[in-house]
Amino acid sequence: MSTEVLVIGGGYAGVMAANRLTLRADVTVTLINPRPDFVERIRLHQLVGGSHDAVVPYRKVLAERVRLVVGTVTGIDSAGRGVTLTTGDTLGYDYLVYAVGSGSADPDVPGAAEFAHPIATLEDARRLRPVVDAVPTTAPVTVVGAGPAGIETAAELAEEGRAVTLVCGGVLGPYLHPRGRLSVARRLARLGVTVLEGPGARVTAVTRDAVRLDDGRELPSEVTVWTAGFGVPDLAARSGLSTDALGRLRTDETLTSVDDERIVAAGDSAAPSDLPYRMGCQSAVQLGPQAAQTVLSRIAGERPATVDVGFAGQCISLGRRVGIFQFARKDDTAISLYLGGFLGARLKEIVCRSTVWQLGYEARKPGVRTWWAKDAKRREKLTAEKLTEAPVTAEQAA
Repeated sequence: MSTEVLVIGGGYAGVMAANRLTLRADVTVTLINPRPDFVERIRLHQLVGGSHDAVVPYRKVLAERVRLVVGTVTGIDSAGRGVTLTTGDTLGYDYLVYAVGSGSADPDVPGAAEFAHPIATLEDARRLRPVVDAVPTTAPVTVVGAGPAGIETAAELAEEGRAVTLVCGGVLGPYLHPRGRLSVARRLARLGVTVLEGPGARVTAVTRDAVRLDDGRELPSEVTVWTAGFGVPDLAARSGLSTDALGRLRTDETLTSVDDERIVAAGDSAAPSDLPYRMGCQSAVQLGPQAAQTVLSRIAGERPATVDVGFAGQCISLGRRVGIFQFARKDDTAISLYLGGFLGARLKEIVCRSTVWQLGYEARKPGVRTWWAKDAKRREKLTAEKLTEAPVTAEQAA
């Protein structure tokens, strides 16, 4: 008898999980995703800048055995082991992989929801591109947010010759080592980007044609791009499952929901032991296969392994010709070493292409290869105290 596994979400984590699940011939895998194509979220700033469409056909990254259902899940019935789609259709499951990803956080700044343009999803980026095209090149553009999305978008638009101001609300590139941060600041300056950081550089209001800061300044802005913060869909919370403060599904260290051992989470929407990993494709492509392995272990009657994720750093494009790769320890702590300039740009492009290649490789040869240095010892140290205080897990409650 075949085991039915549903994967909700066709991003980096969901695709990796679906592909890994095909290791067993007796598992039927269905991937539910709102779009018919895979979205390269790490290229959305290029979509806004007009240099890439940021989509890849699923046939290039998804195993042939995986059934793709284009639709949106509106509810999870954990007791009945089923999900409901916006169409009213229902799908049953034996196991569910929750990989709904992340999007823009709802901004709590007055006027931001009405007049600022988010960039966290394909639809956001597609709506923003014609808005940018419609204003003169000399029109002031404000990008709010000092993380990779903000930096990359500001650089992409400035390279087109646009007048861009990057409002950091704090420090430029919080993840970066001071040496890497200085390199990024110099590149942005060469592109003509005005960087506002430190005290007073926090947005307090957005209007149709301006951005107000908490030090009283008002910046003219014909287009305001909002990249500050990420949020996750509220599907888990609406379905009565336990979530953290941001809405991520709470799991144990095997990525299993604390409420139900038939539900496993991966990617940006997972909060293992209330110590979630940094949101991004680097953690997602590792969490996806591990979530699948948890499901496969349970089908085989084996004890699932605990999560083990390691990091290499962070790469940021600074236009099409320059970039930076900020090296880090396996625990995701930036170090002084970085690679910049043309080589940094080439490495960023290699990372983008290799990420899609990894998805395709997993589709063709599930479980054959691993790509990342692990960091199990630090994770064990971080979770030791928290796990002793954690609520009862699904396995313990069963």
